[in-house]
Amino acid sequence: MTHPADGTAPFGGPAHSGGPDPDGAEAVPGPGLTSAEVAERVARGEVNDVPVRSSRSAKEIVRANVFTRFNAIIGVMFGIILVVGPIQDGLFGLVIVANTAIGIVQELRAKRTLDSLALIGEAKPQVRRDGAARQVATAGIVLDDTVLLGIGDKVVVDGRVTEADGLEVDESLLTGEPDPVHKRPGDEVMSGSFVVAGSGAFTASRVGREAYAARLAEEASKFTLVRSELRSGINEILRFITYLLIPTALGLVISQLAVERHDWKEAVRRMVAGIVPMVPEGLVLLTSVAFAIGVIRLGRKQCLVQELPAIEGLARVDTVCLDKTGTLTEGGMDLVELRPLGGRASGTDGPSGAADGRHVADREVLEQALGAMGGADARPNPSMQAVIAAYGRPANGEWRVVDAVPFSSARKWSGVQLLEPQGAEASWLLGAPDVLLDRGDPALAEADELGARGLRVLLLGRTGTRLDSPDPTAGLQPLALVVLQQRLREDAARTLRYFQGQQVRAKVISGDAAVSVGAVAEHLGLPGAERPVDARTLPEEPEALAAAMDDSSVFGRVAPRQKRDMVGALQSHGHTVAMTGDGVNDVLALKDADIGVAMGTGSDATKAVAQIVLLDDRFATLPSVVGEGRRVIGNIERVATLFLVKTVYSVLLALLVVFTQVPYPFLPRHSTALSTLTIGVPAFFLALAPNNERARTGFVRRVLRLAVPAGIIAGAATFTSYMLARSNDSTDLKADTSVATLTLFLVAMWVLAIVARPYTWWRLLLIGTMGGAFALVLVVPWLQDFFQLSLPGWRDTWTGVLIALAAGVLLEVSWRVIAHRMGEDEPPAGRAESPAGPASGQDG
Repeated sequence: MTHPADGTAPFGGPAHSGGPDPDGAEAVPGPGLTSAEVAERVARGEVNDVPVRSSRSAKEIVRANVFTRFNAIIGVMFGIILVVGPIQDGLFGLVIVANTAIGIVQELRAKRTLDSLALIGEAKPQVRRDGAARQVATAGIVLDDTVLLGIGDKVVVDGRVTEADGLEVDESLLTGEPDPVHKRPGDEVMSGSFVVAGSGAFTASRVGREAYAARLAEEASKFTLVRSELRSGINEILRFITYLLIPTALGLVISQLAVERHDWKEAVRRMVAGIVPMVPEGLVLLTSVAFAIGVIRLGRKQCLVQELPAIEGLARVDTVCLDKTGTLTEGGMDLVELRPLGGRASGTDGPSGAADGRHVADREVLEQALGAMGGADARPNPSMQAVIAAYGRPANGEWRVVDAVPFSSARKWSGVQLLEPQGAEASWLLGAPDVLLDRGDPALAEADELGARGLRVLLLGRTGTRLDSPDPTAGLQPLALVVLQQRLREDAARTLRYFQGQQVRAKVISGDAAVSVGAVAEHLGLPGAERPVDARTLPEEPEALAAAMDDSSVFGRVAPRQKRDMVGALQSHGHTVAMTGDGVNDVLALKDADIGVAMGTGSDATKAVAQIVLLDDRFATLPSVVGEGRRVIGNIERVATLFLVKTVYSVLLALLVVFTQVPYPFLPRHSTALSTLTIGVPAFFLALAPNNERARTGFVRRVLRLAVPAGIIAGAATFTSYMLARSNDSTDLKADTSVATLTLFLVAMWVLAIVARPYTWWRLLLIGTMGGAFALVLVVPWLQDFFQLSLPGWRDTWTGVLIALAAGVLLEVSWRVIAHRMGEDEPPAGRAESPAGPASGQDG
């Protein structure tokens, strides 16, 4: 069980059984099902067999990669070439098969990674069988099982409460109502809700697909490739291309049949050569591959991505809201001091008077009382574990639990009504000093001084008021300060520096005292930590709250509902917000944030609503997620430019051919060679390369602003050299095609050189290798014959080269002019990458 994020009072409900429920109902635990009864229900199929998956099925992956609109177009074109021949003009079909196979293999690898990680992070509820509690897989629960509940546990099946010790359940994920619902024996609990206070048990009444939230849980856990700006932008581009492709292709078909009346097969081949390059067939594939490889890389770092666009989403985040406990600090705690109040201990056997009016308790009595509170906690969290480790549990019969009130984030205290060894009955409370003490109490200054050193301070008090009274804190006698020391994560400071260097603002939002949170954050070097804000003083009006959130970095005493309001306030000012957390009081904020990040040891509820789960609880993994998102977004933007340049120049060439009534300048084999060397192979390497450029909005606009003019320049240059070659020798179509191919290759390589910037050794090697491969095609005799390329002579060849050089100059000028008009120093293709963070590799 995880520690509550505000951490002011650790209590999970009393451990006693068979005692009275706080509401007066008798809670009598039963032995649960026997092994034989479980076996009978399994045989009848009465099991919780909902197939909760973290990824698409293998069948869905194959279908999504094979049955696409563009694969259908390419498939039809390939079939036509198989009829008219020769086979070398059908190479584009084999390339599509290979690309699709790569996509399927990578997604299947990602699926295996996700499924194995999801199994590690899966909730393991406790059930009572044969009279003993045991942990089972969620799918192992059967009808009529007795399921045990504690703070942070997710209700995984529907059922009816049989035991309740102050049990409070949050049903906001089902009903939208944020207020916890108090549950008594006989009340119904629904799957999808979670426990925020107390403990108890329920009998499973509906399991599997009959459970209320089964469909929602299954759908929410699926591996998706939707709801992302990147995917939406690509789909928008592809829709436009589809509308453009149909009339252009029809015009090309008619023109080639009219031009090549004497050779219909040649007309068909050139028609196919014009249509195929219009299709950006590898763009969707490379996006899927880039995402899938990102999942695999993060999986190796024990990071479970429950929704694929979360990788992209976190890369776009400009504000990270951090919960101190479990994020900046580790879960474990140590009790460093028990400081009695009101002077030195009197040596009496119990609370007594002091000269200053402050009640003083014997240290041994305080330690025994704390031990009794620890013994009443069935599932102690780190704070209470530290108390138990320091003082143990009292001997049987010395202190008896009469009643208990569990910790809740709203109360910020817990209490146990105890029958003390001397026979007196009193309520002992443990909680936040600034909540339990009156303003101006001298103990508050002492607590603030300890908190300013980064220590966690709880107040232990005693009162004769019963816990079931309207105000259990009435007449509280403050007896001691319990001082706990949190363990800072060794990688927290480095991770905060990374975010600062990437212009991502960090906001620490905690339920702890503001001065204590500020001390921890300041020790870790967070800017603005020296001015912590008590959230109880924040305005409720959304605009004023948003302004306060912009001005400060550290907030203490934040209530669970305030966390949600804070996230909404930041979003209202245009921020993309990520929220991290591990406690149940973080759930609503995690759910509303753009990206929710849960710790692996966090509550089942937080892991259920988060898009990303850090299974090893390493806060330092977050830069890796940011880096993967930036790699995907930045690199897909690069390769999208390459693919769309090809589409633009292909459409332009087709239109020019239609209007001039000349043969299309290329055969399918030429288009295949050009696409492979200037787009296909380079795009694959560029899509997977390191890239730490910060993600920005406006993907479609930025891609098209370079692709459209570059495509027009490439198409115009190619058609010009083609027509000049035809004017010199109109009978040698092979020579004319060779000149056009050379020109287009050189211009396309110039585009690649622009997109590949900034240069590294491997990028220069990539460009050089592609150029060398084309040179081999031109000089090796059997490759010349295979691709039907033969440069006619120096005049036409150099004319094509000079036209390509002129086109290159135009590309450089247009690229810089467009960048200037957009108000930037350089367009994204040529912007230098940011320095790599602590978790991202250097480029090259």
